[in-house]
Amino acid sequence: MPDTQTDPLTGETVELLQTMIRNACVNDGSPESGDEVRNADTLQHFLEGGGLDVERYESIPGRGSIVARIEGTDPDAPSLCLMGHTDVVPVSPDGWSNDPFGGELIRNDDGVDEIWGRGAIDMLNLTSSMAVAFRHLARSGFRPKGDLIYFGVADEEAGGVWGAEWMFEHHPDVIDADYCLTELGGWSTVDEHGHRHVTVNVGEKGLAWRRLRVTGTPGHGSMPYGADNALVKAAEIVRRLSEYRSTPRLDATWKAFVDTMRAPDELKAALLDPATVYDTIAGLPTPQARMCHALSHTTMSPNVAHGGQKTNVIPDAVDVEVDIRTVPGTTYADVDAMLRDALGDLADHVEVTDLQVGDPTECGTDNELWDIISNRTQIAYPGASIVPGLIVGGTDARFYRQRGRVAYGAGLFSPDLDFATFGSRFHGHDERIDVGSLALATEFWIGIAQDLLT
Repeated sequence: MPDTQTDPLTGETVELLQTMIRNACVNDGSPESGDEVRNADTLQHFLEGGGLDVERYESIPGRGSIVARIEGTDPDAPSLCLMGHTDVVPVSPDGWSNDPFGGELIRNDDGVDEIWGRGAIDMLNLTSSMAVAFRHLARSGFRPKGDLIYFGVADEEAGGVWGAEWMFEHHPDVIDADYCLTELGGWSTVDEHGHRHVTVNVGEKGLAWRRLRVTGTPGHGSMPYGADNALVKAAEIVRRLSEYRSTPRLDATWKAFVDTMRAPDELKAALLDPATVYDTIAGLPTPQARMCHALSHTTMSPNVAHGGQKTNVIPDAVDVEVDIRTVPGTTYADVDAMLRDALGDLADHVEVTDLQVGDPTECGTDNELWDIISNRTQIAYPGASIVPGLIVGGTDARFYRQRGRVAYGAGLFSPDLDFATFGSRFHGHDERIDVGSLALATEFWIGIAQDLLT
């Protein structure tokens, strides 16, 4: 595979990624965090070096996004947006082998060069490779039929309130496009027959975060017998939520995922049967079971609890915050019904309020972009199949899908970066990306833009 010594574009991607990691645009969820203006400055300087005009947008001070455009020659031709976010999640430095914001180029024990740092996988690798591909096309005189847009966006890691959502509310015409490519996809797996499958995500689960306020009656902690203790009821509610079994959704995307697994045919058949899928998942190794369950079920995870005032006072109110992720096709009313089903006779003791709500999104594969992605994947992996996938978390792609656009989580990575490796580094310790994957991604974006827009 190309490296920084033999391929100038790969060298540019490496350098840009290192700079963006070192800018440490850490988004902890608060409006004043992120400081994405640092990466906005870096991207603006880089793109303007290719003769491009770059527009800057700040939703609030410090939360900067940038947009660049190569104008199309035909207003009726399809347009494409390459969207990469510029913020990263916080780190626990004590768990890292190297500086999480050092952006160091380190050769591992297998002789593979890797860039280390927070954001190397999520998703500054793609944000930087997209920028390099975009500038290369501009420098080479590329004249597309439809517009080609580069969108370096802030605040993805906190739901996009000050990034993509704000841009669509205030400047939709600047970033709107028929097609959008962004995170999260591009890893590959090899099944038991030796066939390679590359995942391109076509949808993502919805958010249905709820706060459950559990009420009781205050009293003295020295006389707990028979007390109406909100904390005791909350503990039972947490247990019921954690054990709740939602109805599985075994659709075509789930079947495509199962087909990629290296597993016996009888196991695959059990995963496709609504009557056996839950117990079959329970028998898988824990990392695999967690992913399989999340892909096929609406999930409820009680993650935060607040309540009580003093050790000797029986609490009269406890708040439990629940991370609920809904599979496509699930409505707001469906979530309310599932909560009531899970809580049973305790449902009337709970006041439910919304924390963050967003419908699941999904788009089809019967379009020109899907075919082009498939063809471009063949260049790196001849004979490989691309399969539609579902993202169990959230990305900014949903803002495009909500408007009826086609948005895919895509990319291309080296063969050693399979899903298990990818997932272990995502928001984890020792996050890093190999140089070969950066080379593949950069050429991937260039080829897709040329094929779609020429």
